[in-house]
Amino acid sequence: MSLLEVRNLTVDLPTAAGWIRPVNDLSFQLAPAESLGLVGESGSGKTMLALALMGLLPPGARVTGSALLQRAGSGESNLVSINEKAWRTVRGREIAMIFQEPMTSLNPVMRIGAQIEEAIRTHEPTLSKGQLRGRVLEALRQASVPEPETRAEQFPHQLSGGLRQRAMIAMALAAHPRLLIADEPTTALDVTVQKQILDLLDGLRRELKLGLLFITHDLGVVAQVADRVAVMYAGRIVEEGAAAEVLRAPRHPYTQGLLAASPSLEKRKLTPIPGTVPQLTALPPGCAFEPRCGLRREDCRVAVPELRKASDRHAARCVLV
Repeated sequence: MSLLEVRNLTVDLPTAAGWIRPVNDLSFQLAPAESLGLVGESGSGKTMLALALMGLLPPGARVTGSALLQRAGSGESNLVSINEKAWRTVRGREIAMIFQEPMTSLNPVMRIGAQIEEAIRTHEPTLSKGQLRGRVLEALRQASVPEPETRAEQFPHQLSGGLRQRAMIAMALAAHPRLLIADEPTTALDVTVQKQILDLLDGLRRELKLGLLFITHDLGVVAQVADRVAVMYAGRIVEEGAAAEVLRAPRHPYTQGLLAASPSLEKRKLTPIPGTVPQLTALPPGCAFEPRCGLRREDCRVAVPELRKASDRHAARCVLV
């Protein structure tokens, strides 16, 4: 059974240069307790997808397709078509998000405990003060925050980067959502703290049977937390499949380029991908990666390739598959 099923999801945004499409005909599924790693360079559309799934797109955005969320005890909701009143019952309770930089996400003049209380009270207004306090401390302990009673009384600037991110995780989990979106939650952290946060998210996902959509540009991170991988480029998924298979034998030249550019202990030299991600206002008519691809053919310029199966659990949007 799917917790989230996205079908042909497309997001169009108005800009001074005209309409752009940062999310272009995306389809994927996510089951309870499953982790999907969404990988790609900056500008590939990862965060815009997350904002679409949270109902947080900027004014004027147009969304088509569907994103069917299986709700606890209340059937299915299409996140594309629900109104703001319905979003208030979904956002936080059914689906929650951990943002990239906690210092810009946390309120700097509110204590950590009060911010977590607010997230709980929005969905459960009848709880007493004592019950709220207990839920706050439970959420902090769940996020492995040491001395939760003390941390609940502190302000964000009094916490380290790792503790601020744990507080964000506690806030996201406080209302017991079933789907968690993590948007590059370890980017600003040092390596040891990054490993702790990744282990924490992976453990919570398994323990609470959360669906986890993990957004990152780091394939090394994906290898640690994801069951499946979807690689995005210029708004489209260009490769998807079981994490072990995609990382061991990538079939799309872009995924191969990302792996060649990723540092490891075995490599003596990193090979960068030439060029840059194309502007969304000037995409090539065929494969968006074609201008940067060392394996391009004439077919690549004609039309956008379909996702082709490389195996039962692996597909790539490339004419070479």
